[in-house]
Amino acid sequence: MISKQLFTDKLGEITSTLSSRVSTGDTQWAVKGFIDAYRHIYTISSDTKVISKVLEIHIFPHLFEFAKINGLKLVLADHQNYYPDMTFISEGNPQILYALDIKTSYRIPRKDWLCNGFTLGSHGNYFVDRASRKNIQFPYDKYSGHFCLGILYDRVPSAIRRESKPYLLEDLHSIPSVISNIQFFVAEKWKIASDKRGSGNTANIGSIRKIDDLVSERGMFTKLGENWFDDYWMNYNKIVITEETGGTKRITSLHEFVEYRGGDTSLIVPMDNSK
Repeated sequence: MISKQLFTDKLGEITSTLSSRVSTGDTQWAVKGFIDAYRHIYTISSDTKVISKVLEIHIFPHLFEFAKINGLKLVLADHQNYYPDMTFISEGNPQILYALDIKTSYRIPRKDWLCNGFTLGSHGNYFVDRASRKNIQFPYDKYSGHFCLGILYDRVPSAIRRESKPYLLEDLHSIPSVISNIQFFVAEKWKIASDKRGSGNTANIGSIRKIDDLVSERGMFTKLGENWFDDYWMNYNKIVITEETGGTKRITSLHEFVEYRGGDTSLIVPMDNSK
């Protein structure tokens, strides 16, 4: 049986080694492209979805090793749109489950203390109805903890990577990597959440964007606690309040929500992305 704190510590240990395992000595990503049966290598697209999926494949053996060493069974999501990416189940007590989502984001050029941010899973059906099996591997309330394995990287300028013909295997070491300076960290989902959606009008929880805050798990809800995170996102855009002008509006900010609930707004961690 592995406690939540021990799971966090052990996952942090393996995560701290991942950068060296997936990078070359000059901090370039060790993955150079796709190879065909004729020994031709095709460079990877700069599409963030492609990068994310290949990174996930690249680190999977190390996470499988982590599970095996620590008496855990690793279960992958049955479907592409299911939460989480991976479930770790204690072999000593199968009632203990930990959710792990792999999240990638690139650093903003000329503002490398900021990243593009993550989506932290849905705040829809399975988040609200915690016994639901819709789009989730196991019911949300069965998990003892919800974690993100964050991956931050620099994008290599597209001009360096644009090639009209595939490389040969002999040219492997001259192929520029699509990303570099890969950084890994582990965080509990609620500790890096913002109060805004992560992707337009879809029901996804957004993350904070300042890298130091992400790595330090210093999100907007950190001082308030996980119960406030749950309550806020279960009720996001559902509570209607009356404005001083007499009109009405739906609550979509943490400050308004805490004030509405009669909580202490001074506990909201401010997010300053200007420095």
